Amino acid sequence: MPKKKTGARKKAENRREREKQLRASRSTIDLAKHPCNASMECDKCQRSRRQKNRAFCYFCSSVQKLPICAQCVKGKTKCMMKSSDCVIKHAGVYSTGLAMVGAICDFCEAWVCHGRKCLSTHACACPLTDAECVECERGVWDHGGRIFSCSFCHNFLCEDDQFEHQASCQVLEAETFKCVSCNRLGQHSCLRCKACFCDEHTRSKVFKQEKGKQPPCPKCGHETQETKDLSMSTRSLKFGRQTGGEEGDEASGYDAYWKNLSSDKCGDTSYSDTESSDLFTNLNIGRTYASGYAHYEEQEN
Repeated sequence: MPKKKTGARKKAENRREREKQLRASRSTIDLAKHPCNASMECDKCQRSRRQKNRAFCYFCSSVQKLPICAQCVKGKTKCMMKSSDCVIKHAGVYSTGLAMVGAICDFCEAWVCHGRKCLSTHACACPLTDAECVECERGVWDHGGRIFSCSFCHNFLCEDDQFEHQASCQVLEAETFKCVSCNRLGQHSCLRCKACFCDEHTRSKVFKQEKGKQPPCPKCGHETQETKDLSMSTRSLKFGRQTGGEEGDEASGYDAYWKNLSSDKCGDTSYSDTESSDLFTNLNIGRTYASGYAHYEEQEN
């Protein structure tokens, strides 16, 4: 018979299960609607560029008159004391401003109200715990904008790079759709590793596949998707100046050379093809190898 579980073992298993549920719930959070990532406009400097909900203004470092709780569902700005959950009791008095707040989150840099539930759960369930832009590698404390999640690879993105990244996210780091481990067609694609895998090579001893879900990536463990359901494209290599793009009326690369050459000919009215051919009519460079003569074939006088 199996050994009876002790109290410490039961607590450890329950803790691991709660941590697993918290990690799974973070992936389902809509960052654009979460109160810790809500849009905020400073009432002191009134900058036109909006910033995310934070304790202090990113530009002038001033405290806002109406702080927003980073954990409450609708972003509470006033505590009405409808329950006994408040750590600081204020019976019959509505608290606003700094009287409502209880802490500042170290991850999202936003105020947390003095409710016991918010203070005890926000730090563990904050969706911006590891929020670092995958493009510019800036965290929440490094820029004032909001944080978004890529709809394909589910990586964090800052407000400056979100559109550019998502436009080029479904591009493989390979020239074909073949599996990276063999020569067969990759039926599963990982949008974080930007690689394809066949059915056989998606099986990993490190990352186990959960029932009812797609197999995880054998490299990073991120859930893969079927390649046929995506608009995947392969990497295209561009060498040197041959594929230089045109910006406005200016050209680059070999296109610029030929366009500039043709424009010079059109601009110079005194230049013509007949004049250029007359320059070489009387030119004589002597006997050469190309003309069929060699120095050893010449007769001595």
